[in-house]
Amino acid sequence: MSKTLKQTAPRKKNWLSPEFVRAMLAGHSALGLAFAALIYIVCLSGTIAVFVMEFQRWEQPEAPLVWEAPSAGVLQRAATSAFDSAKQEAEHPDLSIAWDGSRTPHFTVRVRDHDSGLEREWLADGSGALVEEIDAPWSEFLAHLHINLHIPQSYGLFIVGLTGVALLSSLISGVLSHPRIFRDAFAFRFGGSLRLQDADLHNRLGVWGLPFHIAVSLTGALLGLSVLIIGVLAMAAYEGDSEKAFAEILGPRAGENMEAAPLPDLTALMQRVRDDHPEAAFRSVHVEHAGTAGQMTHLSMGVPGHLSVATPYYFDGSGTLIGDGGLETGSIGQQILGALQSVHFGWFAGMPVKIAYGLLGLALTIVTHTGVTIWLHRKREKGNPAPFWERVWSAVAWSQPLALAIAALVALSGATGFILASYLAATVASLGIGILSEDGRTGGRLLRLLGGLTLLAVAVMHMAKFGVGGGADPMGAIVDAFLLGSGLVLSLSGVRPLARRRVLAAGNNAPARRAMGDR
Repeated sequence: MSKTLKQTAPRKKNWLSPEFVRAMLAGHSALGLAFAALIYIVCLSGTIAVFVMEFQRWEQPEAPLVWEAPSAGVLQRAATSAFDSAKQEAEHPDLSIAWDGSRTPHFTVRVRDHDSGLEREWLADGSGALVEEIDAPWSEFLAHLHINLHIPQSYGLFIVGLTGVALLSSLISGVLSHPRIFRDAFAFRFGGSLRLQDADLHNRLGVWGLPFHIAVSLTGALLGLSVLIIGVLAMAAYEGDSEKAFAEILGPRAGENMEAAPLPDLTALMQRVRDDHPEAAFRSVHVEHAGTAGQMTHLSMGVPGHLSVATPYYFDGSGTLIGDGGLETGSIGQQILGALQSVHFGWFAGMPVKIAYGLLGLALTIVTHTGVTIWLHRKREKGNPAPFWERVWSAVAWSQPLALAIAALVALSGATGFILASYLAATVASLGIGILSEDGRTGGRLLRLLGGLTLLAVAVMHMAKFGVGGGADPMGAIVDAFLLGSGLVLSLSGVRPLARRRVLAAGNNAPARRAMGDR
């Protein structure tokens, strides 16, 4: 009797040793758990903040829209109007004007004065007239939540920067702790073990969006730790002179000569830049100590084909070009600096890239969420469940849609001074609901239902305030439709599992009811 010998292909040896993989996995888990809540909030707020300019339009849908690039004469008229208004309250105000049609049709004019505390911002029309002051408190709240978590600027930026470092480290250690992560890029196990299902979702979204995840975490870390980086640069290259280091990066500051002088001639300055770069388009201008002999003008002009929004060109009080920031054609370091913000927020190629960033940012948020749920599932499978932390994490995850929606309701109601307080109160209340709930799933479902209903209420309040069409700006109707759709999905995701649970409970009690009927 002959036996057929089966030849099996030798298993490929992993390129990383088991000991190294275990160490990376332990580090990945520890780092992710330590920063989980911060990473989750920063990722979710950043995903929404990609569209912060659209939300600004939604909050002011009756504001003027400027679709064509303002001429130098229009810019000059807006500058003069803002300067004349500021001079009534401040002696030496700073003046800023911005328009970038690739990002938003809002034409903004700002004046600030550190000595008097003056700070005013207007939206101008196509003629340069200042039509109305900027009033988008929820968008501003959202931006600060992502940038510095509403903690004092220097500390908040540092914490967010460290969060970016932790996220980047988690991504790298996650790849190194899963040698088969790329080979299993399309493997997904539906049903069965919740841990395996969440692990597949975690790994697949992590791999598919890995270039994006690394880009946003790296740029976020660099932006958040910029003050620390400049401090190190000052010590290393400028013998501790931080002012010189800041000047090298941020450009020269205004001089001490406060004698009255005309505002910069923007027509002449823009023409001077276009003599060397004919295709350069206006993006913004900032005049420090405007209307003085020592004023310093930073005129930002953008050239197509660069990730940087624009390069600033520096003009002194006499209108002489004294240099530029080199963000488009300077050194590699300067070009990286110029591209950081655009790459981080996806503000470099119009709405299609913004939508892609929104979807990829949502994927990164899910990766963060499932990273914790995998750990919790693993503890339960090992017979050492952590029901308290299951309830807490579910509350952390689903508190944010509810809290952000409540903050939007408060902003629409006009109580702008209570936006942050309402957000914090909603977050704390959500944690209480989660902790007191029967389990993590029950608390999460209730918070999803509340969050969905609140999003629906936000859309309804906006339509009641500006009309069913959302106002003159079509973005109002678009955002309202998005809020209605998101609210409906969240509400149904909370209602359907609860309804299914009641049906199952009724089915389980049917034999007892029949027995009672027989009696």
